[in-house]
Amino acid sequence: MTQNVPSPLPSLVPETAPFTEEQRFWLNGFFAGLIALDSTGVTALSTDQAAALLSGAPGANAEDDDGGAPWHDQTLPITERMKLAEDKPLRWKMMAAMAQQDCGQCGYDCKNYSGAIISGTETRLNLCVPGGKETARMVKALYEQIGSEPKASAPVVPAAVVEPVVKAKAGTSRDNPSVARVLSRTLLNKPGSEKETWHVEIDLTGSGIEYQVGDAFGLFPHNDPMLVEQVMKALGAPPDHDIGGRTLRQVLTDSVSLSPAPDMLFQLFSYITGGDRRKKARALATGDDPDKDAATLDVLAALEKFTGTAPDPEAFIEALDPMQPRLYSISSSPKTDPNRVTLTVDTVRYTIKNRQRLGVCSTLLAERIDPGAVLKAYVQKAHAFALPADPNVPIIMIGPGTGVAPFRAFLQDRMADQAPGRNWLFFGHQRSACDFFYEEEMKAMRASGLLTRLSLAWSRDGDEKIYVQDRMRETGRDLWAWLSEGAHVYVCGDAKRMAKDVELALVDIVAQHGGKPGEEAVLFVSDLKKKGRYQQDVY
Repeated sequence: MTQNVPSPLPSLVPETAPFTEEQRFWLNGFFAGLIALDSTGVTALSTDQAAALLSGAPGANAEDDDGGAPWHDQTLPITERMKLAEDKPLRWKMMAAMAQQDCGQCGYDCKNYSGAIISGTETRLNLCVPGGKETARMVKALYEQIGSEPKASAPVVPAAVVEPVVKAKAGTSRDNPSVARVLSRTLLNKPGSEKETWHVEIDLTGSGIEYQVGDAFGLFPHNDPMLVEQVMKALGAPPDHDIGGRTLRQVLTDSVSLSPAPDMLFQLFSYITGGDRRKKARALATGDDPDKDAATLDVLAALEKFTGTAPDPEAFIEALDPMQPRLYSISSSPKTDPNRVTLTVDTVRYTIKNRQRLGVCSTLLAERIDPGAVLKAYVQKAHAFALPADPNVPIIMIGPGTGVAPFRAFLQDRMADQAPGRNWLFFGHQRSACDFFYEEEMKAMRASGLLTRLSLAWSRDGDEKIYVQDRMRETGRDLWAWLSEGAHVYVCGDAKRMAKDVELALVDIVAQHGGKPGEEAVLFVSDLKKKGRYQQDVY
């Protein structure tokens, strides 16, 4: 859905960074001074430039300060993030190892997940799903360094201010889910589409789950039964083998992840095989790729690669990662129906070496679960992704593909409130004839005046690929007028490409139509973020 651009937008000081105004001004000024704008976009600071800059910032090296967290940018590779954090205390190195999406899938944001690990209140090191193996390996390596740095004294809390622990309400976190019932699913694509996207409705009656627009919905999926059967066959173990009071089949179905193969599994293989295969297993366990196939190895493929190794079923299960919940942006407003939540879900299917791989939760919702079935679920509260408190404030929403989900919810919410603020939606996908999600709803909202403007971008309708950022530039003068009138900007979708393309387009619009030189344009967008007027729900 997006185009590559020559260079990504640099990461300025996030609004969440714990700096004084003087420190923030100093950092922003120097970042901007090292950024060059030209007709192709923005040239980012090098890692060395950013590290050198931050090392001179007032207060940036304080032990209780993250130095502005310049690594808190999901587009930076982990190697660059760790470079930026190399002179920081272990707490901030741990944060830099996270995926930087603040998605909440781990039950925290990146900063607080790393803090919980360092403090010892969280012992699970593999909760950062977006970070994958790279993050898991780095977190493990950093975890092993705990104790090598001096520990700060724990604050003494007077007994008088210690409050009793209150058990969290069911459905409010991944560690305390409730249950919800699947009502229906409707295919959003029409014949001729290359995609498969479903509108899924879920009944919250009796679950105790409450949500607001901007929140995400967490679901605990089940593995594909056919894949479970193949894994048991490759393992050579009976389905009813006892694993802690449950059968092997049950544990493989709902308790462990079967993709990708974790390092611990290869470590297990290295203990029970020999020769070249032991060398390969050890190499894979440490992140090497001896046969150039590491990226394709799910649990079944790993068993087949080391066929005949036959690990003990209990040791095998212990070597696997636990099943993680999946998060989806909510595409409905509780003001429409507080007992119903809707999701907009792309089905993931792809083929590697003649075997089809399946997205575990997306295909569960698309084909492996019938209406009426119950799933463990919870609401992940939004991290600074919500409608303006003032209903008069205009909003600009940019959400191609399934990124439209929270904006359908925003529009429903504003409709229910009869909010007078203007609403502008940028939506895009491949083909207008078959990939226009919620087409009738959007056209009705446009006709009623609720949707003030609707800008559409189709990447496969003609010889030229058109994306949402192209439509933004085409309407740049009007976009700048909305921004000048206080509009809030929202972006939802792919973090690594679309979100950065959109941010580049916005900087160009501010520079061209706002009459601001390049440095000022970058700082203007950074200030929008600081003030909560530019919010992202990206993944």
